[in-house]
Amino acid sequence: TGGTAHLGNGKVIENAAVGFEKGKITIVADAAKIQIDKSKFEVIDITGKHLYPGFIAPNTTLGLRDIDQVRATLDFDEVGDIIPNVRTIIAYNTDSEIIPTVRSNGVLLAQPTPKGGLISGTSSIVELDGWNWEDAAYRIDDGIHLQWPKMFTSSGWWAEPGPIKKNKKRGMQLAKLEKFFQDAVSYYKSRHDMSSGVNLKLESMKGLFDGKKTLFMHTNYSKEIIESIKFAKKYSVKKIVIVGGKDAWMVADFLKQMDIAVILFRIHSLPSNKDDDIDLPYKMPYILHQKGVLFCLNYMGGMEAMGQRNLPFIAGTAAAYGLTKEEALMLITSNTAKILGIDKRVGTIEKGKDATLIVSTGDVLDIRTNNIEYAFIRGKKIDLDNKQKRLYRKFKAKYDK
Repeated sequence: TGGTAHLGNGKVIENAAVGFEKGKITIVADAAKIQIDKSKFEVIDITGKHLYPGFIAPNTTLGLRDIDQVRATLDFDEVGDIIPNVRTIIAYNTDSEIIPTVRSNGVLLAQPTPKGGLISGTSSIVELDGWNWEDAAYRIDDGIHLQWPKMFTSSGWWAEPGPIKKNKKRGMQLAKLEKFFQDAVSYYKSRHDMSSGVNLKLESMKGLFDGKKTLFMHTNYSKEIIESIKFAKKYSVKKIVIVGGKDAWMVADFLKQMDIAVILFRIHSLPSNKDDDIDLPYKMPYILHQKGVLFCLNYMGGMEAMGQRNLPFIAGTAAAYGLTKEEALMLITSNTAKILGIDKRVGTIEKGKDATLIVSTGDVLDIRTNNIEYAFIRGKKIDLDNKQKRLYRKFKAKYDK
């Protein structure tokens, strides 16, 4: 009670009363306009503070990587070019020391995502709490991830870029995808008789054609975005999401027309082209919002698992470059929930939805005032301590003495 509730759908209640029971939200109201028998509740007074829906990190290797120099701790890139049947959920490591550092900054759900190859595997959505992956699982096998073949490849890194070369393998890669999708469609239409055995790869693809799974198409440049969407539509894929989308602003009208959502990443980066505005990546959310494209934000393409805790600050940048703060908040809450197909349960503070919430001392999108005091996942109060905080206390005590 008493705090400012940011509902995640653009609405704000200044003096809010939000109640939950058995993991579900039961009260969302202006505290001055209702009467509540507080003796029936455990009451937390957050006067002067802010209440938000828990943040959702899409397209991340969180829980799939721990120590980059130890191969045994890296479970996001398996052997093979086309492996849709490889599932990240069973590799998700709830004991990762990185997870509590991300959770303590308000990220309460994530989408552990496979990388590498052409068809990398199948992702799932997890809550950042639980003893094992079965406890953490929120939506299992939500989508298949396809790395669309690039027209050009680059070498070097961002500070020292190398030459850009034409991808000589692209024709072979596209032919490989065509053949596999043809087989997958035929397998789906044939209503395969299980008694004669199961093709695990083709079986895992069936969800794309009946709408139970989403095809997450990882690609960045305008021509590749259009090309990849037309490819998926040709095979009657029901749900398509573009992941990356550096040039999404160039084809925003096409995305809107085709009803394609975007998981936009790396807005904290340099422009892709030499003649782009220097702040184009920062302005990208505003441009897509103005065009009516459904999109959400992702930190650094998900590859930096520990960097997912900066998700609210990415949204804060979007707010500084055209969006309102409530519109920016939607990019890490309700929009993400819609794109991942979990919006009926989470993403906004509404009656009947999961009580997955956070309380911050100040504006959570501002690095200067962000301070998460409470977090709840389906009504369960979450421990916000982590290894970094413990080390801070340890060495602070040493030097204080």
